[in-house]
Amino acid sequence: QVQLVESGGGLVQAGGSLRLSCAASGRPFSRYGMGWFRQAPGKEREFVTAIDWKGASTYYADSVKGRFTISRDTAKNTVYLQMNSLTPEDTAVYYCAAEMTPYTIPSRAWTEYEYWGQGTQVTISS
Repeated sequence: QVQLVESGGGLVQAGGSLRLSCAASGRPFSRYGMGWFRQAPGKEREFVTAIDWKGASTYYADSVKGRFTISRDTAKNTVYLQMNSLTPEDTAVYYCAAEMTPYTIPSRAWTEYEYWGQGTQVTISS
């Protein structure tokens, strides 16, 4: 059974930092790109960042570039999202996801991801 479990969300003040983790199990995730998406109330799910299966290439939405960093620890089957300089606009439920196709450049489209975590709430106060 494939599982993605996020953790690390919470409430922080604007300008603060959070680190999200996504622990994967149930398949060899080292073969797959991983992504983070977020969804704010009343808004569509949006791409935040992704990392390729090797951990060599990363991709970011313009809104988070320079503030967020994605990384992965293959040995631990875990993906991380370090978020700095947070603003109230970053408030959302954050989801990690695993791509459906191995050994490919990860997509910015959520439809290309097969497995999803349950989400973790991130709330930034002004």
